[in-house]
Amino acid sequence: MTHRVYFILASAWLFCSPAPDAVAQTVTPPSKAESISETRILAHYMPWYQTPSVHGFWGWHWTMNHFDPDRLDDDGFPEIASHFQPLTGPYDSNDPVILEYQTLLMKLSGIDGVIVDWYGIEDFWDYGLINESTHALFEAIERAGLQFSIMYEDQTIGHMRNNGHLSFGSEIEHGQAVMQYLQDNWFEKDTYAKIFERPVLFNFGPQFFHSGADWNQLFSTLSVPPLFFPLGRPPVNPASGAFSWPPMFDSVNGVLSRSALLLYLDGFALESSNWDHAVPSAFPGFLDIYSQALVGPSFGFLDASSGETFQLTLDAAFDLDADIVQLVTWNDYGEGTIIEPTAEFGYQYLEMVQNQRRLSIDPAFPHSVDDLELPLRLFNLRKNDPNHADLNQAMDSVFESLVSGETEAARTVLDLWESALGTPVETAEEPDITARFTLGEFYPNPFGISTSIQLTLPHPASIELTVFDLLGRKVASLAEGFMNQGTHSFAWNGAGLASGAYLVRLTSEGQVRTRMLFISR
Repeated sequence: MTHRVYFILASAWLFCSPAPDAVAQTVTPPSKAESISETRILAHYMPWYQTPSVHGFWGWHWTMNHFDPDRLDDDGFPEIASHFQPLTGPYDSNDPVILEYQTLLMKLSGIDGVIVDWYGIEDFWDYGLINESTHALFEAIERAGLQFSIMYEDQTIGHMRNNGHLSFGSEIEHGQAVMQYLQDNWFEKDTYAKIFERPVLFNFGPQFFHSGADWNQLFSTLSVPPLFFPLGRPPVNPASGAFSWPPMFDSVNGVLSRSALLLYLDGFALESSNWDHAVPSAFPGFLDIYSQALVGPSFGFLDASSGETFQLTLDAAFDLDADIVQLVTWNDYGEGTIIEPTAEFGYQYLEMVQNQRRLSIDPAFPHSVDDLELPLRLFNLRKNDPNHADLNQAMDSVFESLVSGETEAARTVLDLWESALGTPVETAEEPDITARFTLGEFYPNPFGISTSIQLTLPHPASIELTVFDLLGRKVASLAEGFMNQGTHSFAWNGAGLASGAYLVRLTSEGQVRTRMLFISR
């Protein structure tokens, strides 16, 4: 299992004085004057969740050996190790459909990429599963045109050594192998986050390699050493700066006060003014479940204050004019630092990221909070019928439209398919069932020469009867305008169209009805 230990945060502020054995290799970072660049927003991401549908079991981070997601709680949600419920329900980090959903949400919210919490390359505890899911995530990140980077957890070295997986004395050699793996697999990719052509590497700690000399040895075999960011304060060379984190070690009687948070943010801003680079973090609050799960004592509580905490920390982060702002986190459900949509707060945090991007980076950023609902609709349709080839082809087109920013084209296809599959999208309040119109069966269907399309109106109304291909492109307009009450028939031969499936859509008075039609020449 993987589990963060917060006592290291207190000691991280002490990680600033030169170690006796520094420095094995000198790496000269860019000066602050050379380091001006557009701020990127990267979300700290946990790839450590497993579900029975993908892996055959519930992973530790959903259960913590205490909760049972197969049971429902008093509110009807799966009983997971969290105070919060993802809108998708508990998911598997290796599920391509959830990765598509998450990366599209990032794209539409103005997030540039992820910082992935990574436990190395060994098949020990769940480290191997996390590595597999990290590869799957990075493939999804690349498809979405986003960036990625690694947050290395060097606590893994101690765990593996103390449990007999690594031999004493092999730690540096293993660390070098880990760094070489990062270079061979990711550092040199165009989509890996870089500052002045150097890959960015974060370290949640250090928790094992405590001296600058250790890290210089780890980097000594690489062709280009990474730009290195530990937690809290930068150590001696080779670190170029550090990143901030929710300062739960400052909690008093289990609560981190607003004044303590402000003191921490001001302290980080003051300290980082002397560094070559800094990565400030914004976070929505902190509400862990460790005590309820009997894992250990809670690390404390930071009130989200209906989004005020996230906005406060966002503002403080952007005030530093940093190369990277880290969002803590996308999905740490155990600690409650979540910005991905949940049943409890919906799209609140992603809407705030959209607004911050418009304010601080790109005034012309085009996406709205309404656009954030589109990835979930895509997710639900894929899950509705995973083996439906026509549906998945259409959803592939929706993905491409959303990646390229064509949200209206994506919305059109989603509307069509939701209606065709029996979940019609209404543009007005649904009338009484006795007043509903119908789109009748087509005869013949499939057809080769022509077919008859019938509709029934319970009263006179304006209608539009349109045919689309599976990718949402209009191919025919069969009727438009005011029609009398009763049943109406329309003949259509689909001249010039290839064999295959098409969607016939009837709209009137805010109602939408869609059926599938097949041409077989």
